[in-house]
Amino acid sequence: MSPRPSPSPSSPVALVTGAGTGLGKSLALALAGDGFTIAIHYRSSREAALETQATIVSQGGVAELFQADLATEAAALKMAALLKTRFGRLDVLINNAGVYQDRLGLSLSEAEWFEGLHSTVTQTFFTTRALLPLLRADGLKRIINIGDSSADRPGARDLAWSYHIGKTGVWMLTRSLAVSEAPHGIAVNMVSPGFLENSLGHLPLEEVPAGRLGSFQDVYRAVRFLALDAPSYLSGSNLVVSGGWNLR
Repeated sequence: MSPRPSPSPSSPVALVTGAGTGLGKSLALALAGDGFTIAIHYRSSREAALETQATIVSQGGVAELFQADLATEAAALKMAALLKTRFGRLDVLINNAGVYQDRLGLSLSEAEWFEGLHSTVTQTFFTTRALLPLLRADGLKRIINIGDSSADRPGARDLAWSYHIGKTGVWMLTRSLAVSEAPHGIAVNMVSPGFLENSLGHLPLEEVPAGRLGSFQDVYRAVRFLALDAPSYLSGSNLVVSGGWNLR
């Protein structure tokens, strides 16, 4: 059984979707280090999510697990209700989860096609809508969506078509939510990584103007800025963290 945290009433709460592994785990750990109580969402990676939680708790932080398939509205609403019961607030929502299929576009199976869409844009929509009542209350009021470095300039792709289409949809959702939630004081922005240290496939470094792959810390610095330092008037923006890659 996972340990039960004891959140401080004054501690801001951040939910990170897909926080068991990879970038999501890194974001959750970094936010905990900055004093956030962390809601760790996972779909199927329970053991990995438990490891994320254990690391945060061992470092004196507070974290709790929330399992859900957020591609369904019922699951998103259930998670929102559980989060409200447990923490009573939500300050920052980070929609990070997404499944990348390392397969040629025309080779995607029906299940893989829908997985790429539902794990990105569908999940972002249902999760955000379910949590808006909590986000509209007092607090930091931040929604940060994790996109893709080419999301704002769609072009031809070789692999993972539905994933890339879904991330482009997340950019449209980001802009649309920025307009709808501005009257409620919620800033909605996107951070779009390029080729990261854990990305599938191989990218020659000469194709990256910065001469190196991106790190999780590079992405977190952008996320942290939007979560803690950026004015609430900054909304509907996309911070591309790619070292210049994918911009041509």
